[in-house]
Amino acid sequence: QVQLVESGGGLVQAGGSLRLSCAASGRTFSSYSMGWFRQSPGKEREFVTGISGSGGSTYYRDSVKGRFAVSRDNAKNTVSLQMNSLKPEDTAVYYCAARAGGLFNSASAYKYWGQGTQVTVSS
Repeated sequence: QVQLVESGGGLVQAGGSLRLSCAASGRTFSSYSMGWFRQSPGKEREFVTGISGSGGSTYYRDSVKGRFAVSRDNAKNTVSLQMNSLKPEDTAVYYCAARAGGLFNSASAYKYWGQGTQVTVSS
């Protein structure tokens, strides 16, 4: 079992930045691909970015490319999401997720989920 805890959400003005962190339990963190997803009221949960177990591969949805950056520190069992140039449409609950295996962009492919952290971007 893997437990995930997100932190770092909050309120920020458009154009500002936030850094989200996800802390994972376990001793085999490097074997898990990690994903960040987000969900706002009335919308489906959507893929934001993902990173492979080694950190060697990343993938971003088009709307965040050039603004967001995902990274991981396997020695500390953490994954981070640096969010810059935030827009009101980025407002959502952000979730950290893990799966044992390769990187996917579908929420259904991830077995473990954090509780989510709220990100609100004001105009």
